[in-house]
Amino acid sequence: MATDKVTSIILAGGQGTRLHPLTDARSKPAVPIGGKFRLIDIPISNCLHHGIRSIWVLTQFASESLHRHIFQSYRMDSFSSGFVSVLAASQTPDSKGWYQGTADAVRKNMVNFRKAGDTILLLSGDHLYRMDFQKFIKFHNDNNADISLAVIPVERSQVRELGIMKLDDNSRVTKFVEKPTDKSIVDEFEIPENLRAKNELFGSEDKTHVGSMGIYLFSKKVLFDLLNQYDYDDFGKQIIPAAISDYNVYAYPFNGYWEDIGTIRAFFDAHIEMTKKNPPFNFFDQDKPIFTRARFLPAAKISGASINSSIVCEGSIIDVATISDSIIGLRSVIRSGSKLSKVILMGSDFFENETEETGLGIGKNCVIENAIIDKDVRIGDDVYLVNKDKIQNGEKDGIYIREGIIIVPKSTRIKSGFQL
Repeated sequence: MATDKVTSIILAGGQGTRLHPLTDARSKPAVPIGGKFRLIDIPISNCLHHGIRSIWVLTQFASESLHRHIFQSYRMDSFSSGFVSVLAASQTPDSKGWYQGTADAVRKNMVNFRKAGDTILLLSGDHLYRMDFQKFIKFHNDNNADISLAVIPVERSQVRELGIMKLDDNSRVTKFVEKPTDKSIVDEFEIPENLRAKNELFGSEDKTHVGSMGIYLFSKKVLFDLLNQYDYDDFGKQIIPAAISDYNVYAYPFNGYWEDIGTIRAFFDAHIEMTKKNPPFNFFDQDKPIFTRARFLPAAKISGASINSSIVCEGSIIDVATISDSIIGLRSVIRSGSKLSKVILMGSDFFENETEETGLGIGKNCVIENAIIDKDVRIGDDVYLVNKDKIQNGEKDGIYIREGIIIVPKSTRIKSGFQL
């Protein structure tokens, strides 16, 4: 199938409540990742690398920074037929409410998709992965599928966070349930031995279920028929289960890294893994880089610092500091004597002359461990952020602890001498 017949719809309206406070003033797809990117860059880059250049992005919650990023990053030239276009939730004569779910979001924009390709690739705006969509499309066509779901084997502990399914020997989906909690249902959906024997991807004993990645291929006609036939709001909970009896629904096994960064712990762990020599998700791919906004920043300036297993982004200024297992974002400032270990420092949106008492970035002689520092934060001198009382979840003076990880929200100012 020619890729000009495939249109991508990226669902990017998620509030991301489990990532609060990182999502306090931005939607989940707009959350910075990897020092210089945003989560929305992942699905858009995957599309562009595999010839899919007709891309709609559906937005809703706290979308201003997401819109700005997309407009500044993805401008097709005048001689290209491609586009990356934003469809924000809005009132029309036929619809006066917010999107009620993923299916409702697509339904309320169907008038825009009338000229879409014969096949629609439906993506989430907040997952971390690299995927060859051409192989996915070929699988879809070879099986004459109406709907294809990208799937991975998952552990039993992950089942409550995903859609899981039963497959026959030909990878056709026979049953689907979204985020089950009933033990009997979870037991019923375990991978059977005959499927393990036939597909080596499902062979690992610790991977007990087939989980949906939230990546779908639809025949446009089938998608429109389903949205017109059912007044359902969500694809995973309602549309996909309803379609199984009447349509050819197939599961495409994906053998690669995929992570739904839905919690603070998952977000933190995914970043710390990026600092390893051979990370499971690698931004250092010369052939298929992750695209983002071009900022034209100067190279990082480092003076006498000791840096180990860390990523340092452009525009950063680091004095005689000690940094390990950390990601240092754009325009970060770290002053002398400070020690950072397992820190995600998102940096700043601008440079400043140090005229204020507490400048942007990290002050002198600070100690910070196991922390996420959001953008434009000002931390004074001699600040200790180490969670010395081993708190799992709490809040103190506007600083949060979630799953044992310290989170300093965007634009927070911390006075010198503060300890946590």
